[in-house]
Amino acid sequence: MPEIRLDKYLADAGQGTRSQVKTLIKQGRVKIGAETAKKPEQKVDTDCSNVYVDGSMISYRTVEYYMLNKPQGVVSATKDKRDKTVIDLIDEDKRRDLFPVGRLDKDTEGLLIITNDGQLSKDLLSPKKHVEKIYYATICGTVTQDTIAQFEEGIDIGDDKPTKPAKLKILSDAEIDGIAKKSSGTDEENSDILSYVEITITEGRYHQIKRMFEAVGMKVVYLKRIAMGGVVLDETLPCGSWRRLSEGEIELLVTR
Repeated sequence: MPEIRLDKYLADAGQGTRSQVKTLIKQGRVKIGAETAKKPEQKVDTDCSNVYVDGSMISYRTVEYYMLNKPQGVVSATKDKRDKTVIDLIDEDKRRDLFPVGRLDKDTEGLLIITNDGQLSKDLLSPKKHVEKIYYATICGTVTQDTIAQFEEGIDIGDDKPTKPAKLKILSDAEIDGIAKKSSGTDEENSDILSYVEITITEGRYHQIKRMFEAVGMKVVYLKRIAMGGVVLDETLPCGSWRRLSEGEIELLVTR
């Protein structure tokens, strides 16, 4: 990678805004190797240079990949004036150019990939790539084999064209045991029959799964994404927590 400015290097590495890192440099708190940095425009080799702030070496990565177990009530955005964002949940020093790959609705939980890799995001979200996204859902209504057939054919949700074929699976009692039977409906809705399903789609239309079930006379009362592009949500990762993707998980995503 070409050399970059020191202030950009520090800002990308989560050491503050450009203005804040310029102050660090001015205060003599930044070193490149054994030499105290003098100017924010000094060039830094991202592969070879050792940069220190207050004596601690700064780790710089060109790209970052995180797995987040998104909770309800948090928005899939980089900034929001009213609500906490998924980026806010990553509470370590982090790059300032991170963003979520796609969106999960505010009331939807589960797997969200956070990165600064624009090409990866484009590939994962492109309808032409047919990247599978798998969800658990609690449905107010009775899901039958006829429902499964309808989803396989594609559902008219009011857009210009029906959805692409989706896989719908009715979960067994044993499979349901590992899923929190949550719902967000009213008491009246919760008194109806609930179905527990797994659904796989290859698109990402606005409120797609909710609209698909509404089109067949049912309602989604709980939704959680559990996999995307072959990467499966870590069952040991608490809701609202995050971790870096493993090398194997990154490989699954970038070699599609």
